[in-house]
Amino acid sequence: MDRPEFYRFHQGDRVLPFEPAEYDARLSGLRQRMSDAGVDACVFTSMHNIAYYSGFLYCSFGRPYGLVVTATDSVTISAGIDAGQPWRRCHGDNITYTDWARNNYWRAIRSVIGTGKKIGFEGDHITLAQKALLDEFLKPAACTDIAPATMRQRMHKSPAELVLIRHGANVADVGGYAIREAIREDAREIDVAMAGRDAMELEIAKRFPDAEYRDTWVWFQSGINTDGAHNPVTARQLRRGDILSLNTFPMISGYYTALERTLFVGEVDDASLAVWQANVAAHEYGMSLLKPGISCAEVTQKINAFFAERDLLQYRTFGYGHSFGVLSHYYGREAGLELREDIDTVLEPGMVISMEPMLTIPEGRPGAGGYREHDILFITADGNENITGYPYGPGFNVVG
Repeated sequence: MDRPEFYRFHQGDRVLPFEPAEYDARLSGLRQRMSDAGVDACVFTSMHNIAYYSGFLYCSFGRPYGLVVTATDSVTISAGIDAGQPWRRCHGDNITYTDWARNNYWRAIRSVIGTGKKIGFEGDHITLAQKALLDEFLKPAACTDIAPATMRQRMHKSPAELVLIRHGANVADVGGYAIREAIREDAREIDVAMAGRDAMELEIAKRFPDAEYRDTWVWFQSGINTDGAHNPVTARQLRRGDILSLNTFPMISGYYTALERTLFVGEVDDASLAVWQANVAAHEYGMSLLKPGISCAEVTQKINAFFAERDLLQYRTFGYGHSFGVLSHYYGREAGLELREDIDTVLEPGMVISMEPMLTIPEGRPGAGGYREHDILFITADGNENITGYPYGPGFNVVG
C-alpha cells in the first residue's frame, strides 16, 4: 500500500465567509509587508492568522495546522482527519498531511517553501518544539517574527469585514433580548445562558445559511459571580435584588462580537444604583472620546480621571476596550488596539473598538458586585458609529 507523506484531497464546492477578492487583497497587503521585512515565505500556525488570510478556521485536537504564503502561493496545511473540509473552506491551495510518519506536517510545508529561505513566523504563537522543527526541516537562512505586522494589518477592517461585524452586533442584541426574557427569580444561570445562546445560533443560521456554526457562547453571571468579567456560567439560582452580568458572544466564521450589560433582578438598592449610574456615565463619556487622532492611552487616562474624581478608580479591574475581528476567548487578540495606559496606538478610520468600563465592588460593601457595559463602535472619518442596539442602564435593565 502506498503511504504518502502528504497529498491533495479536494472535493466539493468552495464556501467562504468573503469573496475571493477580499482574500486576494489581504494577501497582497501581507506580501508587501513580507517584502518590507525581507521575508521569502511565511509559516502561519495560529487560528486567527490562518483564518484571516485563508478563511479556514481549524480544529486542532493536538494536531498542527498551517498556512504557507509565498510571493506566488497560499497553501493551507491540514490533517488527514479533516479530509476535504479544509479545502472547501479555504482560499487558495490545500495540502493534507498524513499520520503515517512523524513530522509529515513539516514535510508538507517544505514541499511548498523548499529550504534555505528567509522565513516569517508567529513569535507569539509557535511553540519552542515546533520552532525547532521549522529550523530542522526548512533550514532557514533567517527567521523574522511577522506577527506584529499581521496584527497591524488586521486592526484596519475592510468594508466586507465591517458588514460582517455589524451582523454580529445585531446577533448579540438578539441574544441579549432573549436573555432578558428568560430572567426571573429562581432561574439558574445556565438556563438563562442557554436561552441567549440558542437564540443567537438560530439567528446566525438565518443570516448565514452557508456558514459553519460553532463557538457562539454566553457568560451570564449573578450575585458574587459578577465580580470577574470572564467568570463561567454556573447553576446558581437568581434571587430578587441580585446584580447580573449579561454577556453574549456570537461567533460568525471566526469573527467575534459582544454585548455586555449590567442588570438587576426585580429591584436595585440605592448603593448599587449609584455605582451603576457612575459606570454608565463613564461608558457614555468613554464613547464620546473614541475619535480619529486620539491614542488608546489618552482615552484610558481621561476615563481614569473621570473615575478618580468620583473615588471609584480603585474598583476598575481591566482596560476599557479592545479591537474586534478574527478572535475568540481561546485564539486571537489584536493587543495593539486596546484601551490601556501602555498602548499608544492612535485611533484611525476603519478600526473597530469596544467601550466597556467595569467596576467591581468587593463583597460585604454597599453596592457589591461587578458593573459592566459594552458597546461596539466603528471609528469613522469624523467620530464613531455605535453598532450596538440593546439599551444600557437602569431604565431598561431592572427585570424579572
